[in-house]
Amino acid sequence: MINSDILQEPITADSRGKPPYERPYRWIMLALTWLSYFVFGLVTFALAPLVTPIIEDLNISYSQMGFILGAWPLTYIIVAAFGGAVVDRLGTRRSIFIGVLVIGLSAGLRYFAGGFIPMFFCVALFGIGGPLISTGNPKTISQWFRGKERGMAVGIYMTGVWIGSGLSVSLMNSVIMPLTDNSWRVAFAGYGLVAIVIACVWWFLGRDIPSAEDTQSERIDKVFKGLISIRNVKIILLMGLLTFAAGHGFGNWLPRILEDGGLSPSMAGIAASLPTWIGIPTIIVVPRIIPPHFRGRFIAIAATICTVLLLMISQVSGATLIIILIIYGMATCCIFPFLVLMLMELPEVESKYVGSAGGMFFCVGEIGTFAGPFLMGAIKDLAGGFTAGTIMLAGFSFLRIIAAFLLKIKSPYEKKI
Repeated sequence: MINSDILQEPITADSRGKPPYERPYRWIMLALTWLSYFVFGLVTFALAPLVTPIIEDLNISYSQMGFILGAWPLTYIIVAAFGGAVVDRLGTRRSIFIGVLVIGLSAGLRYFAGGFIPMFFCVALFGIGGPLISTGNPKTISQWFRGKERGMAVGIYMTGVWIGSGLSVSLMNSVIMPLTDNSWRVAFAGYGLVAIVIACVWWFLGRDIPSAEDTQSERIDKVFKGLISIRNVKIILLMGLLTFAAGHGFGNWLPRILEDGGLSPSMAGIAASLPTWIGIPTIIVVPRIIPPHFRGRFIAIAATICTVLLLMISQVSGATLIIILIIYGMATCCIFPFLVLMLMELPEVESKYVGSAGGMFFCVGEIGTFAGPFLMGAIKDLAGGFTAGTIMLAGFSFLRIIAAFLLKIKSPYEKKI
């Protein structure tokens, strides 16, 4: 059973006796972590605004497109189960470098996709590199930051995925496609090049913090069994599943939902990016100011707002739609970072197991990342519209409210030492 206080774990110091969370280099590591999550978001959401030309070019159905949108979570689910343990053993520098490099290959190879199956496998490749980033980043933050700085660092590095996804959604049809002579293939090749450059930056500037305790002899199944036996871990895993299903199911199809509502592809992309841009300042500020013991209640409030707005989204247009997208972005943006913060700060989860715990979290969560977009596409084929699908996503969001009230979180920083 994994049961020790994160604050009691020894921290490796540098030659001047300073622990990692007091070294100036932690800000370089935060910037590198941000870059890795930026390219993660850039490539992940590049598909969403290109749904229409890809469907037409590859001559596929909405269900097949939904399967493509959910292709990378399928491999992600498998790799994430062991990806956290890989990060714990290889270290964050090598793990995140490999992860970003594989993402670059996933994007670049889409240039050559000639049909449903090749495109599916190109997108699925993303799921091999993605877990090394999403589990490596929390471990990096847990090593280099402590106290309130950790909440701030989580908020800052998570803006990377929001900014990356926001740029993908808002600029793809209005800027990138015109620059590439409306070739989605060339656009993906360009994104792949960006990812490879960032991977090289990580390799040359990234640093590892040697663990003060040996994890090599720990059996993966024993670590997972210890983690899953923790009540709060199980609840956070469920909330991650529901959050990924609702967020990706809505975000991946939002440009098409807006197009069906009468907007042009370029305007739909810009409007669909509003939740992202509005969420960025919120995600920086809120995780730092909300007390640890109130995080579960805050998630319940945010999930309630999201539930109501998802029920309304298919029934409104014009200025009302813009207002809903803005409020939705403010409400949904902090749920994910709060879940990650709560997981890494559980007193029962030692710092050396943050990678493994993160691997479990993303392994379960990515089931929702696949299911959300796929079910939305399938329901669109059956019902002819997106209303039924958004009602389903609202149901997922409602279940988060119930789960949030089952959490009993107390930050280790509130303990008397």
